[in-house]
Amino acid sequence: MMFSPILPLALLAASLLAAEPAPLPIALHPDNPHYFLWRGKPTILITSGEHYGAVLNLDFDYAAYLRALQADGLNHTRTFSGAYREIPSSFGITDNPLAPKPNRYACPWARSETPGYFEAGNRFDLTKWDPAYFTRLHDFMSQARRCGVVVEFNLFCPMYNDELWRACPLNAANNVNGVGACGREEVYTLKHPELLDVQIALTRKIVQELRAYDNLYYEVCNEPYFGGVTLDWQHTIVDTIVTAEREFPHKHLISMNIANGSRKVDDRHPAVSILNFHYCTPPDAVGVNYGLQRVIGENETGFRGRADVLYRTEGWEFLLAGGGLYNNLDYSFTDKHPDGTCLDYRSPGGGSPSLRKQLQILKRFLESVDFIRMSPDRESIRCTTAGVGMRALTQRGKAYAVYVHVPLPKKPRDEELRRHAAKTVTAELVLDLPAGRYRAEWWNTKTGEVTPSAAFTHSGGEKILNSPPFSEDVALRLVAAP
Repeated sequence: MMFSPILPLALLAASLLAAEPAPLPIALHPDNPHYFLWRGKPTILITSGEHYGAVLNLDFDYAAYLRALQADGLNHTRTFSGAYREIPSSFGITDNPLAPKPNRYACPWARSETPGYFEAGNRFDLTKWDPAYFTRLHDFMSQARRCGVVVEFNLFCPMYNDELWRACPLNAANNVNGVGACGREEVYTLKHPELLDVQIALTRKIVQELRAYDNLYYEVCNEPYFGGVTLDWQHTIVDTIVTAEREFPHKHLISMNIANGSRKVDDRHPAVSILNFHYCTPPDAVGVNYGLQRVIGENETGFRGRADVLYRTEGWEFLLAGGGLYNNLDYSFTDKHPDGTCLDYRSPGGGSPSLRKQLQILKRFLESVDFIRMSPDRESIRCTTAGVGMRALTQRGKAYAVYVHVPLPKKPRDEELRRHAAKTVTAELVLDLPAGRYRAEWWNTKTGEVTPSAAFTHSGGEKILNSPPFSEDVALRLVAAP
């Protein structure tokens, strides 16, 4: 038999690629399911990310965006499927990535030949997929994978008002299938079988398309506590993901968005591994749900003002309370500034290059300790300084990660922020430590500067440590010394 001198090499390469085991998707860590295991390493997801339109907005340069996250040392983003979109007037956001310009909207469904879509162009055919959308989605996922960014793929989102429902492909006015002839508060219920069939088909299609990505988990629905979304509908979508992945060698994690603020979860679907909250300050949701042995996340915050201190301190407090995921909604990312350098935006929240650098410090701090072996601790450490708050993760006698801060109101006025930044304090911590030798260092949460570590030998019992003078917040890393 005669062979081409080139073909065997190509076949060999293809054979070797096919034989390579697919990378394992991000998973709950087997030793501590409050955190993740990804690419063989314990992982906490931390980011300050764009407003979820990276795929559906054709004018958004997601490659530049993902490179910016990578350069800032962050490892997470959230993106919406395109089943929901916003319009330029939504929420008063400058150049909102979720509000694409006319004819710049990428959607999973193909356009028909029938004109009449809400803003421009033809209506959608909910029985046909748009190949260009899925090409873009795959490229986005591949580039995120190369940048070390885990994607939360959010399938659905409620219609917050009638204008958003008028813009949605699932509205019967925007498709040629007659699907979605209902009010916006019935879209995500089990009341309309033909609408549910379309939602199930989309879920199956997405799951099949994204089966090979390790940097992925699914969220069923953003903020389902608005707009009439029912729990039985959400569980139907969870069941659809589970069934669609049944024959996959490795399964992807599934998230549900539980509440704004905090709520005790007593109706968790057994296939849901991530419990995500929004605007969770103080981080009460972590404590009340910690016993569920699942990742507790804050996958959206903002709406408190522009100042970096608001979202830096919120992230530190949430993760040092035992959370495993933090995502600030960062309005400095726009289609004109996909690298996150827009600073003259209008929005309900904040975000900036400086904030992202500060969140990188938080990530480095947590990765400097064996957080998998640690748990929230309100017993063995206390702060005796009036007006100063504290959160701690500890592994008794081994490692102590302590966050010390001067608390702020949820939505402080500008004058309160100025007084807060100008105030310098020194905090006294009292630690109940086993006998041993320890090494302590203090981290500046704004600059990343670390004090020279100081070693001491302790005979057991209470040990007093005083922080260096600080404004706003500071962190202590205390570990057993050899």
